[in-house]
Amino acid sequence: MTEIEIKLRVADAGKAAEKVRAAGARLVRPRHLEDNTLYDFEDGRLAAKGQALRVRKTGRRGLLTFKGPTVKSRSFKVRAEHETAVKDPAELRKTLKALGLKPVFSYRKHRTLFLKGRLRVALDETKAGCFLELEGERHEIVRFARALGYERGDFIKADYVQLLKEAGAESPADGGEPAA
Repeated sequence: MTEIEIKLRVADAGKAAEKVRAAGARLVRPRHLEDNTLYDFEDGRLAAKGQALRVRKTGRRGLLTFKGPTVKSRSFKVRAEHETAVKDPAELRKTLKALGLKPVFSYRKHRTLFLKGRLRVALDETKAGCFLELEGERHEIVRFARALGYERGDFIKADYVQLLKEAGAESPADGGEPAA
């Protein structure tokens, strides 16, 4: 699968949620906490190739995601993405460790998820600030962003690891458990 997304910085999560609903998106998952941990080999070979391996834990559920290197795009973050549900995230962490992978970065965020047709709209509250993440086809992203009052110049292609590091809110991994 190819992931196409952008982020938009928002000043107020509550007002952003109202604008998203007013633009026709429907709530599909209320605000919840996500723990995210990125893994890499000791030599950093995944990061060196622009790849990422992430374990996301939400409640008791888990999700393993592999992201390939980004494809050149002026306005959008585009990359291959493969995901699978994980029944037991703690057991998965043991498996990754046995394969020689180690946690390299952890972060938490609160996420509220909306859908507008096939466009995924996530309202994310992080230590780096609040963002709307729009994921879908390019034309859907542009149309919805404009409906919210944003232009292409407002599009952010950075991922949360980059944004957290830039904000000085980085949380180096400590054995696989995300920092608060």
